[in-house]
Amino acid sequence: MKNNNPVSRSGLSEVLWSFRREFLVVGLFSMVVNLLMLTPTVYMLQVFDRVMMSQSYLTLVVVSLLTLFLFGVMAFAEWARSIMLVRTGVKLDQALSQRVFKASFLSYLNPSETAPAKAFTDLTVLRQFMTGNGVFAFFDVPWIPIYLGVLFLLHPWLGIAAILFALIQAVIAVLGHRMTKDAQSVSTKVQGEAQNFLQSKLRNVEVLSSMGMLSSLYRRWLGKQHHALVSTGEAQQKLGVVSAVSKFVRYVQQSLSLGIGAWLVIRGELSPGAMIAANVMMTRALAPIDLLVATWPQFLTAKEGYARLHALLGFQHAGRDQVITQAPIGNLQIEALTVRVPGRDKPLLDHVSFSALPGTVTVVLGPSGSGKSTLARAMLGIWPEFEGRILLDDQPVERLTRESLGGYLGYLPQDIELFDGTIAENIARIGEVDPVKVISAAEAAGLHQMILRFPNGYDTRVGQGGSFLSGGQRQRIGLARALYGDPSLVVLDEPNANLDDEGENALLKAVQLMKDQGKTVVLISHRPGVIQVADRLVLLQDGKLVASGPRDGVLAAIQQQRESAAAAALPTA
Repeated sequence: MKNNNPVSRSGLSEVLWSFRREFLVVGLFSMVVNLLMLTPTVYMLQVFDRVMMSQSYLTLVVVSLLTLFLFGVMAFAEWARSIMLVRTGVKLDQALSQRVFKASFLSYLNPSETAPAKAFTDLTVLRQFMTGNGVFAFFDVPWIPIYLGVLFLLHPWLGIAAILFALIQAVIAVLGHRMTKDAQSVSTKVQGEAQNFLQSKLRNVEVLSSMGMLSSLYRRWLGKQHHALVSTGEAQQKLGVVSAVSKFVRYVQQSLSLGIGAWLVIRGELSPGAMIAANVMMTRALAPIDLLVATWPQFLTAKEGYARLHALLGFQHAGRDQVITQAPIGNLQIEALTVRVPGRDKPLLDHVSFSALPGTVTVVLGPSGSGKSTLARAMLGIWPEFEGRILLDDQPVERLTRESLGGYLGYLPQDIELFDGTIAENIARIGEVDPVKVISAAEAAGLHQMILRFPNGYDTRVGQGGSFLSGGQRQRIGLARALYGDPSLVVLDEPNANLDDEGENALLKAVQLMKDQGKTVVLISHRPGVIQVADRLVLLQDGKLVASGPRDGVLAAIQQQRESAAAAALPTA
């Protein structure tokens, strides 16, 4: 049976598992490196116990050349596993970057997501850890018993001493993890909050600068920055304690191992060569534990980043497994739609039901805060969680992939965001510019003649976020972008908010043109002037559906309610 769980098919763990062969090769090279780490020990034993006793120059030359060759093999294995990890890191980034890129943008639609931009940092941290010194420690740790076994062969007391020091280092690593885990997590969190706070405010630099708000903003940022510095300092102090204790134990181990060897030499139970070799071997046996302690903060950061990436990618891929094979006609059905956000008991939309048919204009009216923009996002399939059903040609929109659905949708959001590029590139949705489609969309939006008056016409750059244009111009370019590519369903959220009389007339003509072309148009507004183009009306208030149906019928019902309310308010004789 085919596995339909999208998380297991496209999750982070599955991608990492696909690189198991590369890490197996790295493990094989690590085996060669760790085996050849015994070379200095064997060389010392041969020099002190054989060459020095035999006074043979030939033996010294042969042993030295063989040792030199083995060192060359070890160096090659070190280089090879490093190159393999670097290439694996590049492949890992290529395998995940597109998914993380899309997921980080789409996660802004998740009300519970606070810092989706951190996904790029998490990916970098995870890649650097998996291709850096930290992963070498995990490959080297399994070889500790081999080194301990060699020490036991030299003398049991040397093996016992090495085990004691290994246990001490392991205890330090565990206690260090417990001491630094919470402090490291808090430090990472508050640093991210301070950075995100400043980045989010940079988008409103005009307002902040013009109205003298920079000083107040600085004080708020300074408070967050101070908190971040204090948290970072506390985490670094605890890490410093762990590092200092680890260094102390390491220095004691190096000296005591030499002292134990000298004691055994005095007793005649160990040769001088074995004493020197044992000291080197014990240091090598405990080196992976030292490396684990040193890279433990990076491991914790990478672990947290992995958890966030896994949740982010799993959330974004959940349920989107259907591909549209033919253009929809635009039959939209909303059934008992309820939308909630975390931390709020009252839903944004509460059991809203209505339909929008091809060749008709449905106008959604309601005061500010009634849930109109939430309804727009939900019917386009970009609101992450909801109850009820949203069907486009009898297909649930939340199951359709964005790549296959996006070309058939047109959306003009309430807040217009243009991209740093030309007018043509913005109308073409930052894709390949088709001049015929761009001009057609601009003409449908009543924008063509205005664009021709710009110095460079359609090649005029709009600036970052459309900063070179007025609010009305941005809104009309956004309308042309929504009409680009002959979409089947067009949702316009407050499309006349920034328009003058000329722009509003052009909007009404564009809506009528879309209606004549058989498109499904949903127009959201709180201004009653757009009612004239409506075939059906939907009235929202406090997230609930007040009225829905043909325009004249809804208007008559509203008028009757007003008359009844006015009559009830008259004083009785």
